[in-house]
Amino acid sequence: MVSSPATSRVRKQPEERRAEIVGEAARIALADGLEGITVRAVAEGLGVRPGLISHYFPITEGLVIEAFVRAVTDERELLVPEDGDPMTRMAHLVAYAEGDAGRDAARLWLNARHLCRFTPALGDALLEQEELDRNRLTALIEAGVAAGEFRTDDPFGACVRILVAVDGVGAYANNVGTFTDESFTRFVTDVAEQSLGLHARELHAVAAPLRGSATDEG
Repeated sequence: MVSSPATSRVRKQPEERRAEIVGEAARIALADGLEGITVRAVAEGLGVRPGLISHYFPITEGLVIEAFVRAVTDERELLVPEDGDPMTRMAHLVAYAEGDAGRDAARLWLNARHLCRFTPALGDALLEQEELDRNRLTALIEAGVAAGEFRTDDPFGACVRILVAVDGVGAYANNVGTFTDESFTRFVTDVAEQSLGLHARELHAVAAPLRGSATDEG
């Protein structure tokens, strides 16, 4: 009888394995909330034994925080992309924030803001990520002002108003059913236009062809 060769298992480098674990936890966070991140759930998602997850993350809280940071860092690339002219980048922001793709991220932020009341370390991570969002969006607005595309003498204030609008729309992410009045569905765009000194419907026009692709992101 000819024996079949033993299956060789490739051992991943610790950095690669850790990143894989955090990535799976981030996926779970977006789909099921931060409470859904358990050693067993992550292990099942990766097809490994729970002990492997515990080896890298003896305390689940650490994994939860890293998963949140990974998820919102990835979202930042969608919300405020690096490439393109300022107007197009802003259009991507409003299309993402107002579309289906932004809802999972909005739910995650709501979830984290609730849980940070009971988990100070998560609260610290949340504040750090909020600051990164503000810095990146402010830099975008400043670039738009320098290019003559935006008209505001307070880029940081404009940034804050736009992000508050994003959060305001996101606060309804868990609602059952839909509300399709344009005053709501295009609220972020309206606030951005007003905050950036744009003409009415100016950003709407740039964002319109991007809404389908933003919905397909994530």
